[in-house]
Amino acid sequence: WLCRILQELGAEVTGYSQKPPTDPSIFTLTDLESQIHSVIGDIRDLEHMIQVFKETQPEIVFHLAAQPIVEEYPEAKIYVCDSTVNTVLQGIYVLEAVRQCGSVRSFLNVTTDKVYKNNEWEWGYRETDELDGYDPYSNSKSCSELVTHSYEKSFLKDMDIAVSTARAGNVIGGGDFAADRIIPDCAVSGGKKIAVRNPHSTRPYQHVLEPLGAYLLIAEEQYQDSRKAGSYNVGPDDRSCLTTGELADLFCTAWGNGAAW
Repeated sequence: WLCRILQELGAEVTGYSQKPPTDPSIFTLTDLESQIHSVIGDIRDLEHMIQVFKETQPEIVFHLAAQPIVEEYPEAKIYVCDSTVNTVLQGIYVLEAVRQCGSVRSFLNVTTDKVYKNNEWEWGYRETDELDGYDPYSNSKSCSELVTHSYEKSFLKDMDIAVSTARAGNVIGGGDFAADRIIPDCAVSGGKKIAVRNPHSTRPYQHVLEPLGAYLLIAEEQYQDSRKAGSYNVGPDDRSCLTTGELADLFCTAWGNGAAW
């Protein structure tokens, strides 16, 4: 979706990613590969990524690479730790490619709203609250934030590169074919009752175009004025947050045909 928006705005877009992890995927359905400069690669391959950065000379970099579904391999506990280490390495490698490139002026690392120490508050967390994700997924994102801040202070600030992190909540919207996603799970239930794992958990659900609008705004504002760089929470206010059960209720009502969970 970000590539399509940038494309519509007239940007020269280079995408660097592994092959789509699902079939079908929005990447193939929208024929995105033929419309942008698409490079299939692993961001843990530092040498290759630095080469691509130097060839394309980007001015603005969005880092969205992640393993979002850590429950995907429950039988391999070491995988969770591996994905945590990989998240940190990914951040370091992208930041190192930015540092060596010489053309970048605005960098945004998208993490998650789960980076904060979970105090079980009834109110939302602020950007100044303590970082300390305690489960492996959240911890990896907290580490990614720290790595980004370290690179910014140690190298990128002196190179006049504006650096921000964006902490987004739960995203829904078209094109999501991943496993264990609430809306896709509802849509493909096949007439059976929809299985909802955590119906009482409150989540800051937002449509995919909403955080992307925020990412573009952050990248633009800090490009024009580096004093705007920082860390930003991206999500709805408290009044718009729903429990997963409430979202499933809304879906079932809209879908009709006896849909239930």
